[in-house]
Amino acid sequence: MMVREQIEAKLKTAFDPVFLEVTDESYRHNVPAGSESHFKVVLVSDRFTGERFLNRHRLIYGTLSDELANTVHALALHTYTPKEWSALEDTLSASPPCRGAGSIA
Repeated sequence: MMVREQIEAKLKTAFDPVFLEVTDESYRHNVPAGSESHFKVVLVSDRFTGERFLNRHRLIYGTLSDELANTVHALALHTYTPKEWSALEDTLSASPPCRGAGSIA
């Protein structure tokens, strides 16, 4: 099983996420090809309700302690409650109006 898949499986079990995205960003770093060492995690869970960001990250670090002790060098964590995510999605999904609308060159 790939490291990304291990991370996804553990986070799904521990957090029952509304949304989960694990991206291997190792290619953006100075590591050998095929290294699975740098990841970005976007995790939306009811488990984060009432938790500060620092504690949310601690919960994830505890869940992924084996991976962090061995293969994973870095995690970029983006943690949200469903309410926070909903508000964020609203801002992300709205594209700005086109300034050149109606003009054809």
